[in-house]
Amino acid sequence: MSYNRGYGRRRNRDDDYDDRRRDVYESPEEKIRSLIIKFGDADAEQELPQVANQLRERALQSIPAVAEGFRIGVTEEPYKIPYYAALLRSLHQPTEESASSGSIAKQILDDFWKGFQSFLDKLAWREIRLCLHFFTHLTVAQVISPSSMLALLQAFTAVLEEFGVSHGRGKHAALCASEALMRAGRILKQYSAPEVTTLINIIQNYADSASSNKPLVAPIVLLHSPNKSVEGADELLDTVLIVLKALDAVNFEEPTSAYLEPYLNLPPLDTTVSPYYDLPSVLVPPEAIELENITGEGGEAGAQTQKKEEWPEYVIRLFDNDVTADHTSPAGYPVRTLISDIVDIFEVNRKECARLLLDLAKWTPPGTFKPRPGAPVQNGEETGKLWQLESCIIETILSKLCRLPDTVHKPMYYISLITELCKGSPQTVGPAVGKSIRKLYGLLADGFDVEVARRFTEWFATHMSNFGFQWVWKEWIPDLSLTSHHPKRNFIRRAIETEIRLSYHDRILKTLPEPFLAPEADALPEQAPGPEFDYDDPLRPHHDAAQSLLNLLRGRSKADDVIAHIETLKNNLVESSDGDVNVDQVIRSITMQSLLHIGSRSFSHFLNAIERYLPVLRSIATSADAKADILMSAVEFWRRNRQMVGIVFDKLMQYQIVDPSDVVAWAFTARGDARAGTIDAFAWDLVKGALDKANGRVLIAKKKVALLRKEEDDDRARAKAHQNMEVDGDTAPENQPSIDSPALTTALKANATLTREQKAVLSRTLNEFVNALSDSSSILSEKSWHNRVNWEDADWDLWETWGWYRNFCRVYAPYLDSYSTALSTVAFSKIEGSRDVAHVLLRNIWNISLGQEP
Repeated sequence: MSYNRGYGRRRNRDDDYDDRRRDVYESPEEKIRSLIIKFGDADAEQELPQVANQLRERALQSIPAVAEGFRIGVTEEPYKIPYYAALLRSLHQPTEESASSGSIAKQILDDFWKGFQSFLDKLAWREIRLCLHFFTHLTVAQVISPSSMLALLQAFTAVLEEFGVSHGRGKHAALCASEALMRAGRILKQYSAPEVTTLINIIQNYADSASSNKPLVAPIVLLHSPNKSVEGADELLDTVLIVLKALDAVNFEEPTSAYLEPYLNLPPLDTTVSPYYDLPSVLVPPEAIELENITGEGGEAGAQTQKKEEWPEYVIRLFDNDVTADHTSPAGYPVRTLISDIVDIFEVNRKECARLLLDLAKWTPPGTFKPRPGAPVQNGEETGKLWQLESCIIETILSKLCRLPDTVHKPMYYISLITELCKGSPQTVGPAVGKSIRKLYGLLADGFDVEVARRFTEWFATHMSNFGFQWVWKEWIPDLSLTSHHPKRNFIRRAIETEIRLSYHDRILKTLPEPFLAPEADALPEQAPGPEFDYDDPLRPHHDAAQSLLNLLRGRSKADDVIAHIETLKNNLVESSDGDVNVDQVIRSITMQSLLHIGSRSFSHFLNAIERYLPVLRSIATSADAKADILMSAVEFWRRNRQMVGIVFDKLMQYQIVDPSDVVAWAFTARGDARAGTIDAFAWDLVKGALDKANGRVLIAKKKVALLRKEEDDDRARAKAHQNMEVDGDTAPENQPSIDSPALTTALKANATLTREQKAVLSRTLNEFVNALSDSSSILSEKSWHNRVNWEDADWDLWETWGWYRNFCRVYAPYLDSYSTALSTVAFSKIEGSRDVAHVLLRNIWNISLGQEP
């Protein structure tokens, strides 16, 4: 015992010594960077004089470290930008000690500009925009000259006048110039009102020219009048212009300041001693051509994938202007923008992001947000603002989740962030989440885009799974009387289905009120998800045949023996049938369901079964009808678990048992349910999987061809250089025609085959949409939309199919553009020249997605 205690004491001393050895040593440069980055974490106003004094003492020793600290703070902690401007403003007035070396702030800005130039070279738009915020605050603080600030903004508005400027580039440049004007407009207009007016006019002209494709990404859809604005959503550039014009009308003098300006409390500068800093002149560099970025077979990435920024961006409104910051007001726009920037920057750490968002009130002017329950009202809080912080945060996050055609970050990040916010302040965030859910649910039948509705369903179900699946379902009991395919009924079914995936069938049953459990409610499946082997019942036809095949598969018989047995079963069925039975169809059903049955225990069992008996599957997949039967057999086997249907289809395409075009055809026409001929969210997931598979294969094939070609070119160059070294120039052999290697030839053939497959699946999808929607004019009038309470299931099915057609065109526009002429010629040949409402809308959506005139 005494030995053990002694050993323990010695071990503790050793641990202390090791801990001291492991202490991180911070260099002076790291300490000064850390000082700047952590500035304001406790109380920025109280820390300002102390930090300024420390920087005066230490900054001259390492100006680059100080500038780097400011760059990191400005671009990663945007809520501190006004205080960073005040800190630099404090360093701009030389003291007696620093008079000989000049303004410290000027030296810091010289080095800071190098980092800004680096952001420009990389076109890191968010960092550029935040640096401009910093410069504009310094302009108001009389550190940077108004003339040089105007010249900098003119460099960004020059981008808007470039010939053929992309929307992504133009949008970012317009936001940079606009948000800088919002902050420094009063100073710049005092310096030169005509130049400020010119900047606003250039932004206005660009926004007017870039509005042609806005209807395709609006989160609220009006099919009967796509160009009509709707309540609840505003396009971002339109919002910016509304704010700019409102500020310009009052000479950028906002009565209640929308921005913190702590530097105005500092003693006035003596411009004779501390002259203005002139920003260097710049040109915004052109966009670089991106190389292919392959994510793998079935992925969506690549050089052909259209940038998310190339589409207009909409901002969703869920609450009234007296509840959340109105993004069309001069005071509300910066609040929404600041929340959005924090959400994007801290994507790497959602817990820290949630903490910062809940503490946002300390970084905004007094009176912006209502005080927390029980907190005293601070002096300076004004009426007219006092928004609800938590509602502003949730509204902004959900607006980003509803961004079309795709979100900036993975949807799961936004879902997880809302969960962290609820954990951080359940009493205040919980009600905001509940109100948001009710508002989005109310929009489902008011034109909510189908892709946004799908994301809403996933968020709702996932959020419920994090909080015990507790929801006030009784509020939606009256909606169970709506027609079965009504968007609200669809949402209820899909949300409960997703909840069951995330938990257990019986547990979800206990969370639902009695009316949801009734069979006529059609709200949830009667049984838990699982396989359904049609030939398990001895009383069912073909039970014995299925069991004999199942025994062979369980015994891991060779594929050739299984194929021979299937032929025997087929011959026996032909002899015993009276001609009313499709023998081939029955054999395919028995074979496919038997394979799925032995693989139903787990995903690994399924893969092993499919891989072991690939020859068996290929022996029965001999035609388009045969492949459709295989797909239908998989759906029938997993009819109680639609998630597994997508997985099985994906593996059948991966092993080339079926083609992506076969999956598309089945999703539209061969499903055998009430929605056949149209498409819903489940069928769209299958179509999307097929499209992604075909597109991903082509991208991988192109990358392989490019790699092999580069290797061969390098080999030829080395060989030629070696020959030139060994022989004289006069006797050097003439250039021989290059011959592709067998590997490159094979890769080129594979690329050509996969390209044809890609074109085929895109063409098949477009044709199916055109066929499904050509006769849907009855739901496209304004009168019909306003009378949609009387719509039947078929009408709602057509409306949802229109939504997925819009989504198909905007998501796959880069791929469609490659074959646009051939695809449109075939798909629209039957409706060419027609003035039917549905035919015109089909062509207009197609043209808008490709950047053409509708």
